Amino acid sequence: MTTNVPPSTPSYTPPVTRAMFRRTAIMAGVVTAVAVGVLVVLGFGLYGLFLAVGVALGTLNLWLAVRSVANFASTRPSKARLSGSVLGRLAFVTVIALAIAWLARPAGIAVIGGLALFQFLAIVSSILPLIKEIRQK
Repeated sequence: MTTNVPPSTPSYTPPVTRAMFRRTAIMAGVVTAVAVGVLVVLGFGLYGLFLAVGVALGTLNLWLAVRSVANFASTRPSKARLSGSVLGRLAFVTVIALAIAWLARPAGIAVIGGLALFQFLAIVSSILPLIKEIRQK
C-alpha cells in the first residue's frame, strides 16, 4: 500500500533519530573545537580549519540522511530510489572532500580526517544508548 503525504505535511522523524542527530552534532562540535584549539596552538591552524570543514560535511551528510529516512518512512518510495539517494549523497560529500583535499594541498587532507572523526563520533553516539540499555538488564 502506497501512502503519499501532501507536500505541506512535514515528515515524521522519530524522537530517537532526532536525539541521535543532536547528540552526534554536539559531540562533534565539542571535539572539533578542542581539536582546532590544539592544532592552532601547535601552529597548524589551517589543518584545524579543514578538519572543521570535514566535520561540517559529516554533519550535513547525517542531517540529509535523517531527512531521507523520514521521507522514506512517510512516502514509502522504492528501495532503488532510496539507494540512489544514499549513493548520490555520499558521492556529493566525497567529491567535495576530495576536491578540497586536492585544491588545498597539503592542509586540505584534514577534510578527510574531519569526515573520519565525524563518522567515529556518529558510531559512538549511536552505540551509547545500546550500551546503557544492556547495562540496565
